[in-house]
Amino acid sequence: METMLKDCIYLDNNATTKVAPQVIEAMMPFLTDYYGNPSSMHTFGGQLAKSVKVAREQTAALIGAEESEIVFTSSGTEGDNAAIRAALLAQPEKRHIITSQVEHPAVLNVCKQLETQGYQVTYLSVNDKGQIYLNELEASLTGNTALVTVMYANNEIGTIFPIEEIGARVKEYGAIFHVDAVQAVGKVPLNMKTSTIDMLTISGHKIHAPKGIGALYVKRGVRFRPLLIGGHQERGRRAGTENVPGIIALGKAAELEMLLLEEATKRERKLRDRLEQTLLAKIPDCVVNGDVKNRLPNTSNIGFKYIEGEAILLLLNKHGICASSGSACTSGSLEPSHVLRAMGLPYTTLHGSIRFSLCRYTTEAEIEQVIAIMPEIVERLRALSPFNNDEAGWLQQQEHTLVNR
Repeated sequence: METMLKDCIYLDNNATTKVAPQVIEAMMPFLTDYYGNPSSMHTFGGQLAKSVKVAREQTAALIGAEESEIVFTSSGTEGDNAAIRAALLAQPEKRHIITSQVEHPAVLNVCKQLETQGYQVTYLSVNDKGQIYLNELEASLTGNTALVTVMYANNEIGTIFPIEEIGARVKEYGAIFHVDAVQAVGKVPLNMKTSTIDMLTISGHKIHAPKGIGALYVKRGVRFRPLLIGGHQERGRRAGTENVPGIIALGKAAELEMLLLEEATKRERKLRDRLEQTLLAKIPDCVVNGDVKNRLPNTSNIGFKYIEGEAILLLLNKHGICASSGSACTSGSLEPSHVLRAMGLPYTTLHGSIRFSLCRYTTEAEIEQVIAIMPEIVERLRALSPFNNDEAGWLQQQEHTLVNR
């Protein structure tokens, strides 16, 4: 396993990231020597509260917030759930929610559950670049709208929503504005002091901290009722003994992201563009999915026509390359990604879409190796298909496969 990890070319950073060495170094003492409970009265435990405060300040600084506006959570999923529930509990008389069709399941599945409880949910559509229609948002907002919850940047295609334009419209109707910024934090500059955002979700393992730690920004003055009820931790906003090692790790990761954001994003964008442009030049019948002008600097989602994304991933894996598919082909399902479907892309592209997501540890040599391997993989898979360059035949084959499964 150690050999596999060492030799791996990891281009799946939107799924999770490597924990930075500096982050591991910062958190280790809190797993060994400083293991007390920060809520304890004695000095051994109580001294940890100071370290937690520093981490809270570091996390707040990354998004331009105040230390008191940060609530530590276990994950982005918890943050999304806590924000949505809090917004509705604060306005029990309002029964309408607005979100988009391309949200993460941590938002979409909560909204679907709330529909069974009598809430009305509007799922905004997107165009072929994955952007919402602002006029549809405006037409959907009413005095009964309690919450608008959308992502800052899409995890599959990297498209960045016009968040402040959305927020300005939301404020006109007095609704709470929650943003899932799990993919955006550390990749785009954020400043909550000047933002219309009321609540914002962060996940540590997307910014080189470990899994199991996240944060929720709650703007001062926004009414907030906790999802987890129990002790007085997090100023009564999130019960449960603090995950001190994780909190320290998140704080250190946030500090590093602030220092490296400009340099890292510039470098990642350059490597992404090199990968993307070269593959498009070398491989016929492929296209970039998403908004190429407004997207994350580290994300490239490419549709390779007439072949299956799952097959591409299997061959990439044999070469020690980790990427992900825009198609949910696992468990025998041929249904493509809900994000790509919402964009209205043709099935010839949907099924062969691959996401490459980079980070500050991605090297030029790794990108060149992927460039060298991908054309051979695509050519090999297309040669196995009798429907290469035959869109009608391809669609007929997919229909036949679905019927016989």
